[in-house]
Amino acid sequence: MQGAELGSVAGLDGRGLRVGIVRARFNDGITRALQEACEAELARLGASVVARVEVGGALEVPLALQALAKRGGVHALVALGCIIRGETYHFELVANESGAGVTRVGLDAELPIANVILTVENEAQAWARIDKGRDGAQVAVEMAQLLKFLRTETPS
Repeated sequence: MQGAELGSVAGLDGRGLRVGIVRARFNDGITRALQEACEAELARLGASVVARVEVGGALEVPLALQALAKRGGVHALVALGCIIRGETYHFELVANESGAGVTRVGLDAELPIANVILTVENEAQAWARIDKGRDGAQVAVEMAQLLKFLRTETPS
């Protein structure tokens, strides 16, 4: 695999990859649509969804990701959720803490996690970003392939 190929979405091949998905139920219609877009793209890329986990909200997503990572059997994970700004500081707290938690789990587990927890001002913005579920599938496959390459390629 050449360096130029590592970032190429067009050449993504998910065959043989096992992916787990954690979806927050809060804003359920939106997160279901994100999951449908994600799973359709994973199937198109040839990857298998081997775990589907639902949790209450975005703050619970990192713990479920961590449990899946520890259980093993996946090459990548996808975090799905939707945080819509309200009238209080709660939006910032949930967005910051869930994002930091997702990142920490990925780094600690050395496992790619595509973070598709939307942070939006309103529901219309969320619906306009449903294609991010597809993007998350592509990120999961790309990063799983990249890590596979980096872990097996010997430096010259």
